[in-house]
Amino acid sequence: MSVYDQPLSLVARDHQNVCVAQTLGTCVGSDAYRGTRHWSDLPRVSVLESSNVAKVTMPPPAGHLTRITQLVRGALAPPPGRARIGLALVAGLACHTIFGLAGLAMVTAMFYGMTATFGSVPWPWAMLANAALILQFPMAHSFFLTRVGNRWLARLVPGEHGQTLATTTYATVASIQLLALFTLWTPSGVVWWQADGTGFFVLCAAYAASWVALSKASFDAGVEVQSGALGWLSLLQNIRPIFPDMPTAGLFRFVRHPIYVGFILTLWTVPVWTPDQLAVALSFTAYCLAAPLLKERRFARLYGERFAAYCAQVPYVLPKLTRATPATRKSEIRP
Repeated sequence: MSVYDQPLSLVARDHQNVCVAQTLGTCVGSDAYRGTRHWSDLPRVSVLESSNVAKVTMPPPAGHLTRITQLVRGALAPPPGRARIGLALVAGLACHTIFGLAGLAMVTAMFYGMTATFGSVPWPWAMLANAALILQFPMAHSFFLTRVGNRWLARLVPGEHGQTLATTTYATVASIQLLALFTLWTPSGVVWWQADGTGFFVLCAAYAASWVALSKASFDAGVEVQSGALGWLSLLQNIRPIFPDMPTAGLFRFVRHPIYVGFILTLWTVPVWTPDQLAVALSFTAYCLAAPLLKERRFARLYGERFAAYCAQVPYVLPKLTRATPATRKSEIRP
């Protein structure tokens, strides 16, 4: 039997875009080809066969703009399937509408120190309600990134397309959680400090810059995944979602978790400080420092030595004083 007819397990890929794969069953390797199950699904230049091992040389993954352009172009002429197309469009519209509302709510609520919210739970019960609003986001957000959580996430969409829409569903759920937090919060009514004069404009500039940094980090990580667009655009074209490779470019050259760093900066550069803002800032700063540990465990499992080399060169969340560069050395990853 030809190796092309055998199932594929993608074990690793080095920086020369060489895959070392074994015929072990299912794909567990690079996110760029996550979900690939057969050799015939992979772009290949050459294959070296042995009894159990094949070495596949593949072209480098497409850049951010190229991937997005390809997704959008493909979506403009989807293959037939009225029900599938309708589901994809409804999922995409819902995801991006809620995503935008959640982002607007976050920017506004924190700018005013969590005083511009609509919660009206009487005190002291408001403390419990606010605590629940804080806890619900990190708990569900982290759970859905686990293997068990991912299976539950796929089941949220009835039918056969739940797994394809997983990134869209994940972004939608996270957006609903954030929208709830930043609209249903019950403010204490206490304002400790409010910037004015030059200080106000300085903090406004810092706050805006923090959101720009967060947006840039999200783009560097793969905006189609972060925004939830990957799922519904893939379903629209009736293709398997292709995830971006391990990010090492852009802001990922300086710290391993720039998205979390960007979010921390938005928490602490607001021009109005209240007990409410302090509670949100402390809670989510702790989450942003701890949650990446779980992400790194997944990356270590997916990328192995490549991720270890990256970690050795790029710091966790605090950038080095000297210029940081991604781990781009040629390395041999053995099956």
